[in-house]
Amino acid sequence: MTLRVRFAPSPTGYLHVGGARTALFNWLLARKEGGTFILRIEDTDRERSSEEMTRAILEGLSWLGLDWDEGPHFQSEGLERHRREALRLLKEGKAYLDLTTPEELARVREADPAAALRYPREQAEALPPGEAAERAAEGEPHALRFLIPDGETTWVDRVHGDVRFRNPEIEDLVLLRTDGTPTYNLAVVSDDAEHRVTLVIRGDDHISNTPKQILLHEALGNLTPDFAHVPMIMGPDGKRLSKRHGAAAVGDYHHQGILPEAMNNFLALLGWNPGTEEEIFTRETLVEAFSLDRVQKKSAVFDPKKLEWLNGQHLSRTPAGALAGEVLDRLGELRSAAEARIQGEPGWLEGLVELLKPRARSVDDIADQARPFLSETLIYDADAVTKHWRKDPEAARGHLSALRDGLASMEWTEEALETGVRALAEGRGVGAGKLIHPLRVALTGQAVSPGIFEVLMVMGRETALARIEAALDRVEEEEGPGETNDS
Repeated sequence: MTLRVRFAPSPTGYLHVGGARTALFNWLLARKEGGTFILRIEDTDRERSSEEMTRAILEGLSWLGLDWDEGPHFQSEGLERHRREALRLLKEGKAYLDLTTPEELARVREADPAAALRYPREQAEALPPGEAAERAAEGEPHALRFLIPDGETTWVDRVHGDVRFRNPEIEDLVLLRTDGTPTYNLAVVSDDAEHRVTLVIRGDDHISNTPKQILLHEALGNLTPDFAHVPMIMGPDGKRLSKRHGAAAVGDYHHQGILPEAMNNFLALLGWNPGTEEEIFTRETLVEAFSLDRVQKKSAVFDPKKLEWLNGQHLSRTPAGALAGEVLDRLGELRSAAEARIQGEPGWLEGLVELLKPRARSVDDIADQARPFLSETLIYDADAVTKHWRKDPEAARGHLSALRDGLASMEWTEEALETGVRALAEGRGVGAGKLIHPLRVALTGQAVSPGIFEVLMVMGRETALARIEAALDRVEEEEGPGETNDS
């Protein structure tokens, strides 16, 4: 039988990390086994569902590259089918009308929770034949409940192995509410059968729903799908992942400069062990490596630092051309300056991104590091100025003056610049670092940057000389009695 899996989010919120991980596991298995990945939007909660959330879910899946083969189907489209199947169960004696009020059932639950499991059934059985139907027909509020059979419900979970539930411990679940709308378990069972789902992969917080759904499938004469319940995702504090642990929606990570490849890589490792020491995976290599038998039972821990590290690894492996557009979008007020530079020097931005990405953990990091190359006004790091200018301003001024004059006549290639700067240092009787460190602060405002000769190449002669001139003015301002700082 061809594998058919589904991802069925509710459009009552954004695509969150747990949902994205479930979607990924379904997608990976479908792609590995040549199966079908179905997308179903469970929008029957009309008050809380919205088109905006539906769009956000679709956009999140598209950003991750999790393309679906069928859908999106909408659960609301099956409402009449859901009702029809519930009424068929009533007609076949597998369901009953429940006339108990919510207040009445709440009182019983409070007094004896165990007795409340069968209380609606006992009340229905105590009525004379036909009375419940007559009262319901006259407009008395009522629900429709599934008659849980005796015995035990078991299945072989693809993650947890043998799972067993005693049926007497399962409440007769509501199929249709008093307003006639179907409940979650009925709708899911009906839709899974309609879409011929063969395997349900979902979070293990749904395990308690599974025996109910298996019994409903059997009562309706459906082929029951297999089940695989994947571990929950916990925050670093051991509590269920939520907004208090940081970003919870996948879209938030996109806005923070996380790459979709890194996000997929990170999500896959939340509860799945590849069985090797390899941690860096593309979507393609994940498809090759993924299997349900390596999904763990214990909860997974969300580690933001691990995500940052993985993102850095994927950034370093991503061609600069594939990142340039994202970087450009994040430059804000400096975008126009970047576009002007690109117009004059096609490929300039790609070269800058290539220079900066090894030191970055996110696309935002690259954009931040790019600012000194584009901004007319440089912001100097105070510690860098203190260490490389103010401690010996006379020496800094002399070194920068020599660099200004020397660079003005050097051939502008990386090799020639390195040879020339080192020769300047030798001529001044100092190590090359004595020139390079003040120069780095002059060019970038920072004490740390990519290789200085690469920086010079990307920055260009005109901008580099202007930066050195501005630095000389700044050193003059910084110099003064009592202003040295040895801290």
